[in-house]
Amino acid sequence: MQLTRFTDLGLRITMLLAAAPADRQLSTAQVAEQMRVPYAHAAKVVARLTGLGVVESTRGRAGGIRLAESGAGRSVGWIARRLEGDGEIVECEGADPCPLRQACRLRGALRQAQEAFFQVLDRQTVADMVRVPTEPILRELVLSAGREKGN
Repeated sequence: MQLTRFTDLGLRITMLLAAAPADRQLSTAQVAEQMRVPYAHAAKVVARLTGLGVVESTRGRAGGIRLAESGAGRSVGWIARRLEGDGEIVECEGADPCPLRQACRLRGALRQAQEAFFQVLDRQTVADMVRVPTEPILRELVLSAGREKGN
């Protein structure tokens, strides 16, 4: 099972924000720079995380993003499912449909494997992902974002 880049970035941004002090906001530009991704991509992910209620966003000069109060307690599986969407794990239809689609057992087996994958992630919260040995690295990223901004 491979997550999309969108979901991978969404989880990494969530972890970064979880490691930030509660009173600290980061800009989307800072997050993009720390995660080494284009700003436009980070902005789309942040918008989706905000829509899910995982991230809170404040506009304006003193604005920024932070993890929502309930964000650290969210399961990684819950977030990943919502970022991945409900698409099929394999493409059986389309312009050139698979000849096995009417009697295929593979599609069902892959769907079960995908659900097992998410069930493992359901046992982990964002807070679990931020613990040592990951925490010091995330904190340094948060601190370096502040130094670049002049905080």
